Amino acid sequence: MDWRPIFGHDEPYDAQVDGIETAVETARERGFSVVEGACGTGKTMIALTAGISLVRDPDADYERVFVLTSVKQQLRQFETDLETINENLPDDAEPVSGLTLVGKADVCPYNRERAAGIDDGNVYDRCETLRDRTRDLTGEGGETTAGALAAEARSQQIGLADSGSRGGGATFLETAGEATPYPPDLPTYGEGGPVGAETEYCPFYARYLEDLPDEGSDGDAAEAVPYDFTGAGMVTPEDLVARSARHGTCPHSVMGAALGHVEVVVGNYYHAFDPRTVGSFTGALVDDSTFVVCDEAHMLEPRVRDLVSDGVADATLRDAETELSRVIQPVKFEREGRQAEGGSKTADADLVRAELNDSDVSYEELNRTLEFLRDLRGELDRRVTAYLDRNHRGWQSNLTDLEDAEIPLRDPAEPAEDELTEWAHKAGYGDADWVRAEAVGAVVARILNEAEDEERTRAAPAVGRVLGEWYRRGHTDYFREIELERTWNEVESADSWRRAYTARLALHNCVPSDAIGSRLAAFGGGILMSATLEPIEAFTEVTGLEYLEREEERPVVERRYGLHFPEENRESFAVAAPKFTYDNRGRPGEENPTRDHYADAIERIGRLPGNVLVGMPSYAEADWIAGALEDRLSKPVLLDAASDDETTESLKSEFFDGEGKVLVTSLRGTLTEGVDYSGDRLSAAVICGVPIVNTSSPRTKAVRRAYDDEFEDGFTYALTIPAVRKARQAIGRVIRSPEDVGVRVLLDERYARESWDSVRPYLPDDGEFQPVSPDMLELGLERFRSKLESGSPE
Repeated sequence: MDWRPIFGHDEPYDAQVDGIETAVETARERGFSVVEGACGTGKTMIALTAGISLVRDPDADYERVFVLTSVKQQLRQFETDLETINENLPDDAEPVSGLTLVGKADVCPYNRERAAGIDDGNVYDRCETLRDRTRDLTGEGGETTAGALAAEARSQQIGLADSGSRGGGATFLETAGEATPYPPDLPTYGEGGPVGAETEYCPFYARYLEDLPDEGSDGDAAEAVPYDFTGAGMVTPEDLVARSARHGTCPHSVMGAALGHVEVVVGNYYHAFDPRTVGSFTGALVDDSTFVVCDEAHMLEPRVRDLVSDGVADATLRDAETELSRVIQPVKFEREGRQAEGGSKTADADLVRAELNDSDVSYEELNRTLEFLRDLRGELDRRVTAYLDRNHRGWQSNLTDLEDAEIPLRDPAEPAEDELTEWAHKAGYGDADWVRAEAVGAVVARILNEAEDEERTRAAPAVGRVLGEWYRRGHTDYFREIELERTWNEVESADSWRRAYTARLALHNCVPSDAIGSRLAAFGGGILMSATLEPIEAFTEVTGLEYLEREEERPVVERRYGLHFPEENRESFAVAAPKFTYDNRGRPGEENPTRDHYADAIERIGRLPGNVLVGMPSYAEADWIAGALEDRLSKPVLLDAASDDETTESLKSEFFDGEGKVLVTSLRGTLTEGVDYSGDRLSAAVICGVPIVNTSSPRTKAVRRAYDDEFEDGFTYALTIPAVRKARQAIGRVIRSPEDVGVRVLLDERYARESWDSVRPYLPDDGEFQPVSPDMLELGLERFRSKLESGSPE
């Protein structure tokens, strides 16, 4: 099948022709293309064109394209490019159907409008409860029908309008620019009965249930979608909400019903790699009829590592204790001939016995698990207290001075059984106590939800799952520790560490290559792409692709496409300044030759006309250089700090508006990846040092050791290569289009010279970054300054 009618523009670049044809040919053989393409390559259009052509080819075995990206801006780019494809299709071609996946909080009409007491903090629990109540009212043995519930919610508004109440008209819930058929408050069924007899329900979900085909029919859930897939084109989340609200149906349920039937699905990495999300929502997409697109693939390894790691907070352990006690108490009191304490929320003894009889969990196991959790929390408390006594003497009187911390449960450099597992064994807890906690947690949740007639997220199942994983997972590729996150809780006593910290038992997956590779193997084929994948050989190893190629004989084809914009529009320097390492620079604020070198060089770059981005290895170093530049430059210096999204967006807008400024940020922040600095938004960028993460962290040491075992050179694979990719992502903000003019500077001799710790081999082999001395940097900048000031590189 010819892919050119699908391609969204008049003429593809040469790289796009090669990229599309390579991706199509490789996917036909159930393989994967790995593409490093500089900005402007057109990677998004390559991936969509290749995937859609395979889906529309009757001789291919693909039914959909599943796009995964970790950056919201890139998600929007895929939506835009699909809209471009549809606008330019031949007149006789059906539009390509598309759908973007988001969470319930983004599409629930009540949550979007902060109505009916639903907000981001409770939307998931409230949704599940309202859905369960709606199903109970309308299911087998229910009191009414789904259609009747939806009609009743509508009739409340009609009645208000007819009666002339509320100022002569009804108030309808509005969202996404559309009026829904329902009131802003949740309707209830059974009004007029005894107090407390009314049952809240969700009219949107009721309408969705009404639109579903009858059980036993040949129809499927797609019949409940209130629009035609074949003519809708790309449906964004806002479009989905508007279409659903107009029809009065549940947007999230519609999303779930549609996702298996559209040609292009756009989502996040967790939609394919988070085990719980795949199991409950997107599983239908993860099969060999799907062409998968992993965008921003340099982030695949760290993002999946987080998704396949696990943990449980001290507060969740406490809540699980409470839940177990509430289930145990009625049976215990009954056996002791006592009444339950007045007002306490406990399950009924008969209900507990009935649920236990229907499961393989015994009453004795409930008690044993409760005992285990209490002792586990006691051991957690002992270890945190001992850590603070050892490292922060007198901490009880200086709680505000404490910082985030890690308490390793084994030597990170020497794989061995963790200390918490050893403690449990010595305390008399065996394998069954770890493993059976999962079954116990599930039964506890079922009993409490039944007793309270409310489907809520309970703590006991999450605790049980983590305890089971803690027991099952290995001790080399998984690392166990206690994480301490700095918080503040006025409820706790003044001398308790819980007043200053949230503690968490963490189970980190150090080497996610198996998890990534096995999930990729479930797809029919695909493309993984980014502007920063070099060295690609290392990328294929850490993502499990090399294993798929070697052991499963699935082809993995590599492509590299460089920056093809006019070379005269840019200057790129690798400056042989002293290494910006702790040994050379010391603490922020210290005065020494290394810091003087960097302050001088960044000052020169900062004096260039227009906006300048300065990327530092940490926020502390960003704070140091911002202070130094404020004393040296006349243009405004903006400092980014670890903050919320709203503050960051405000800072970005300030940087873009008006005359030239200097923006200083951490390379670990959000302003150096996925942000559009095209046009005159950025004239220069300088990266200071190689942003290797803190190597003293126990978790980092464990990852490095695990990578040593798996890939031999753990430091390079786990730390150096990801750091260089961070630097390359940041430096890539400058040149984003053929018209952009700018300067890119990598400031550290490791970028410029060959040495034992040089990172130059991990830069693209295109000679772009010229090695220069600090003295020669000024000449290079002066040569380019005239181009910037004239507004033309000529």
